[in-house]
Amino acid sequence: MSDNREQTRDDQTDYIPDSLREHTFDGIREYDNRLPNWWLAIMYGSIVFALLYWIVFHTLEIRPTPREAFDRRMAAAQEAELARMAESGLSDELLLMMSETPTTVAEGRNLYDRHCVACHKDRGQGLVGPNLTDDMWLHGCAPMDLHAIVADGVATKGMPAWMNQLGPSRVSTVVSYVLTLRNTNVPGKEPEGEPCR
Repeated sequence: MSDNREQTRDDQTDYIPDSLREHTFDGIREYDNRLPNWWLAIMYGSIVFALLYWIVFHTLEIRPTPREAFDRRMAAAQEAELARMAESGLSDELLLMMSETPTTVAEGRNLYDRHCVACHKDRGQGLVGPNLTDDMWLHGCAPMDLHAIVADGVATKGMPAWMNQLGPSRVSTVVSYVLTLRNTNVPGKEPEGEPCR
């Protein structure tokens, strides 16, 4: 055992000297050393994993990407929170939370396109009705004020009451969409009412 420890590399019969590669870069030559198997296994495994990941998540879309899965979980959690808040009654906080829920806003946009575009135009810039995108409001600034306007109407201004046609949940949904239009400042009808801050 001690003889083996004292043996130098030059004395080993199975020693294969390092060989230099033929090419030269900036006067530097490199040895032709084989990488260790564990390193090669990690490298080839990473390549295979990357290809499979791309095929499964991006090409064939068999599974949702981690970002999509996260967004779905967050949307489900937000829907559950909305349901919990709805049980305790309609409030400013509930309407604001609805305006931050993509599915509710998309549904509200569809309702807006069907019922509100004639008076408020496609982006809320106002035509017969006021511009919904500025910071000036005629009948109060709170989300519940807006809900009352949509639900009950304003006969003196020609705003119809939508509660009987849409029902409570769809009125809340369209209000949640209108809240997203606030302060987007789309050029249109001149501002009316009082500034809301």
